[in-house]
Amino acid sequence: MNVLQIVPQLNAGGVERTTLEVSEALIKAGHAAHIISAGGRMETDLAQMGAQLHTYDVGWKNPFLFWPIRNHLMRIMKAHNITLVHARSRAPAWPGFYAAKALGIPFVTTYHGIYNSHSSLKTYYNSIMTRGTAIIANSNFTQAHIVKTHKIDPKIITVIPRGVDMDIFDPSRFTQDNIETQRQAWNISKNEIIILLPGRLTRWKGQLDAIRAISYFAKAKQNVKLVIMGDPQGRAAYVQTMKDLISTLSLSDYVHIAPHSQTIPLALISADIILSSSNEPEAFGRVAIEAQAMGRPIVATAHGGSLETILDGETGLLTPLSDPKAMYETLSRAVHMLQNQNTYDPYRARTHIQTHFSKQNLQKKTLDVYKAVQKPHNFT
Repeated sequence: MNVLQIVPQLNAGGVERTTLEVSEALIKAGHAAHIISAGGRMETDLAQMGAQLHTYDVGWKNPFLFWPIRNHLMRIMKAHNITLVHARSRAPAWPGFYAAKALGIPFVTTYHGIYNSHSSLKTYYNSIMTRGTAIIANSNFTQAHIVKTHKIDPKIITVIPRGVDMDIFDPSRFTQDNIETQRQAWNISKNEIIILLPGRLTRWKGQLDAIRAISYFAKAKQNVKLVIMGDPQGRAAYVQTMKDLISTLSLSDYVHIAPHSQTIPLALISADIILSSSNEPEAFGRVAIEAQAMGRPIVATAHGGSLETILDGETGLLTPLSDPKAMYETLSRAVHMLQNQNTYDPYRARTHIQTHFSKQNLQKKTLDVYKAVQKPHNFT
């Protein structure tokens, strides 16, 4: 197989990480892995595994650029004898679909997110992700959304959860010195309890709710600190909003905003509790499975993919969404779990992820989908 994956960028994110993991599986199985993208900080990882990156900005939503992008994709497909196209985002999926259709190449999509739609036009735009020879959903929650929104038969959707590389997300890789160095970089003292909120700095990830939740710890003068870590991706105004809220609530000693980390496993193991505070449903939520793989309790808002990945009361805790007081109370329960060793078992969390959400499981199932569609197909 010569597979071309289409993704807008190769920076931080679950979509990008999954693109790399599938590329790795293809190469190990003796196939060719091609990616077309504007590029990003994951380019080096792709090159090291032997995948071929075709740098081109395919993420434009401007309809006047549809034909140039489609034609460029066709040139790449012809030049490299591409036998399957896998689109992972809506904007490039449109020209990708018509390029694949023109050449008679199977077209696969992964529905990575819950795409909001408030009009028939937006629903139509989103529907490109359901026009594949095969449709992959990253969770049962996402599958249900596709079926409800696009009236698709659930039998033609394959649910493949995102996976964790258990060799990379392995607590035994890190020493206490590694952890202390990371904590010092966050300006955390030895006895403080760290709650880490990793992820893109965007309003729907719920950082403002988390800051308000921490204000209750501050009022009680509890030894807890929140580290918000992530890439703003140009959202300077939102970062300022967070800083203004921290200042208004007098939380400068309780909240630290850190830049995106290239060593996520070290960041996770250096914290005591991991928080996912999204106020919109996560279609899957990679943070939850990575935290559990590292043996850290996860507190997440009770909706979306988190309901499928977290064993509430065992490997983590679920909390009501958009409710800072309830979030504080749930985080307090998590602190109590840590301080009472009989109520939290990091091995149980890691085993849960190894069994149900490993990278190897994602890779095998994705390649199985590829193999199933490697035959002539009439696009509709």
